Amino acid sequence: MTEIMRSLLSFETLAVVLALTYVWLAIRQSIWCWPAAALSASIYAVLFLEGRLLMEAGLQVFYVFMAGYGMWQWRFAGTNAQTLTISSKPLGWHAGFIFGILLVSAMAAWLLATFTQAEAVVLDSLTTIASLAVTWMVAKKLVENWWYWVVIDAVYVYLFASKGYWLTSCLYALFLIMAIYGYKTWRLEMTRMQAQGASK
Repeated sequence: MTEIMRSLLSFETLAVVLALTYVWLAIRQSIWCWPAAALSASIYAVLFLEGRLLMEAGLQVFYVFMAGYGMWQWRFAGTNAQTLTISSKPLGWHAGFIFGILLVSAMAAWLLATFTQAEAVVLDSLTTIASLAVTWMVAKKLVENWWYWVVIDAVYVYLFASKGYWLTSCLYALFLIMAIYGYKTWRLEMTRMQAQGASK
């Protein structure tokens, strides 16, 4: 049992390092953030299955595919042969976006509670559905994605600590701080690009 715990801890450490690499590179708008995300997610999928966090395990599998989509978006989805630039959405859009997250999360929590032996179904469902939606925002380079991550990461700090994933809980506390920095960095870049566009 001790050997198994050591093995899981080493895998968790590797996943943490890769996840930190992903966020740091995402803040810097480096396309190489996506391979780091895919590798980290692959490891976490196995770890969360061990911890019976079924939605989180499924989320990590989705992240692997989303990493490919994000890499394609950042490389090819711009206009006039330019890479994708940072943009923003109005308040009404976010109200609908949040409502959709809450609705789907409630449905997922009910399904898990009714048909599986999953634990922490409400938080597991909410963080998973929100993360799915907000990862799409990252792929689209919507600047507000970072504020969503602040809230999601705060919930994850508690969820992972309650399951004994202490390294991962600390990781998400760091993610929360990095998300604030990420917003400031992307916001400055968006303002700079808008100023350049207005001067042309």
